[in-house]
Parts: sequence; structure tokens; C-alpha cells
Amino acid sequence: MVAVTLMWSTAGVVTRHLEHAQKFEVTFWRSFFTMLCLLVLLPLFKGRAVFGRMRHAGPALWLSGLCWGGMMTFFMVAIMLTTVANVLVTMALTPLLTALASRFFLGHRIALRTWVAIVVAGGGIAYMYASQLSQGISLAGTLVSLCVPIAGAANWTITQHAHAQGKNIDLIPAVLVGAALSALVTLPLAWPFQASAHDLSLLFGLGLGQLAIPCVLVVICARVLKAPEVALLGLLEIIFGILLVWLGAGEVPTHDVLLGGTLVIGALVANELVGWRGRALAP
Repeated sequence: MVAVTLMWSTAGVVTRHLEHAQKFEVTFWRSFFTMLCLLVLLPLFKGRAVFGRMRHAGPALWLSGLCWGGMMTFFMVAIMLTTVANVLVTMALTPLLTALASRFFLGHRIALRTWVAIVVAGGGIAYMYASQLSQGISLAGTLVSLCVPIAGAANWTITQHAHAQGKNIDLIPAVLVGAALSALVTLPLAWPFQASAHDLSLLFGLGLGQLAIPCVLVVICARVLKAPEVALLGLLEIIFGILLVWLGAGEVPTHDVLLGGTLVIGALVANELVGWRGRALAP
């Protein structure tokens, strides 16, 4: 799982070394290469019958795929508009937004510790962006970044609803659907292509090593690790991502991002640890 978070965190530093590819072209090629890689990996991992099962999986799989497509598209566009640290810290809101969505759409109860985490993390995000707005930084990157955890929360809410009805959504086929939709939507916006051979090699590396392979590995990890362990280890993506783009591209996180990010990550860690301890002590 640590290796998975390290692979997830490479998107920011890799995009900072592109030569000619721009926002939507970067998104298109990453999604397209992810789709190609999963078309090869999926039958190896799930068997050739997996594509037949996808056709009969029901609407939940396709809705999840739509959410994955949104996350892929918004994420890549966001890191082309603002700093990697901003995007990663904002993405950390996904589990808290998922809790809110589960409360309002599925009727799930939210524990007091989670409400406190939502307030603290929301304050961290508000502080981070208020400080940047006072410095004249554009809202575009902020708004696109916020679309990533919103799409993520919608995805996990759909997954929870399907699970409650006795239907489990397979992660890897859903990611394949999302990659195909993202590539299809961004193709007209990416044309005419400007990416160099150097750019294409980096973007292929993202499709394979930053999305396709980690998606296969995280399914294996989820069979062994408990959900809180996966959630806590997943936060390493933020640490790794900020460090990699700092060391590999000279993108130094500001004091405001570090302080706001500390509030967000601290709230998430505290929420998971308290919940984990409570479940361990329960009869």
C-alpha cells in the first residue's frame, strides 16, 4: 500500500517535466494510456470473461466509471492550473465529503468525531485558499481541485449504495470505464496534439505506473488491510506528492499550504485513529 501511494503521487512531478503538452492534452493521453494498459492487465488479473461480466454489471458500474472519469479529468487539469500541494490537500477531503454524502443520500449516521474532523479540515482548506486569494491567485485551480473530492465522494457513495443492495462494484473495470470516458471527453479539447515524443513517454508512464498498476495492487491490498489502514496509508500520497514535486521540480509549498494541509491531514488521521480504536474496543 505504501508503494501504491508512492506511485499515485508521481503525477505532479512528472507533469512539471512535460515540454509541449497542455491541460486537456495531458489529461487525454494519461487517460488513453491508462485505458490501453488496463485493457491488457484486466483480463490477466480477472480472466477473459471480465468484459462479458462488465456488460451485465448494471448501472452502478457505469456510474462509478463516470465518477472515475471525472476524478481523472479534474485532477490533471487542476495540477496544470495550480500547485500540486493545493490539489493533493484538497483531494484529502474525499473521505469527509463521502461521510456527508452518505448522511444526506443514504441516511448513514455521522459520528461526533467525524463532524469535528469535517469542521477542522474545512477550516484548513478555507484558510489555505483565503490566504492565496488575498495574494491574487486565480480561483480556477481552486474550483477544479474541489471537483476531484466531490467526484470521489459521489463515487464512494454509489459504491456504498450498491453494496447495501448486495451488488459489489469491481474497482478495476470501473477505472477502465472512467479512463475511456475521460479520454473521449477530452479528445476534442486536446486537438491539435502538441505533445513531443518525450511528453508521450512520460504520459505513458503515468498511465501505466501512476494509475493502471496501482489500481490492480490496491485491490490486493484491500483484501488484507482493514479499511482504516487503507485510509491512513492513503494519506501518504499527499506527503509523497508534495515532497516529490518539491525535490524533483523545485515547487516549494507555501507556509499557508503547509499550515492548512496540516489541519486537514491531522483531522483525518485523528478521525481514523479514534474510530479504529473504538471499533477495536467494541464487544
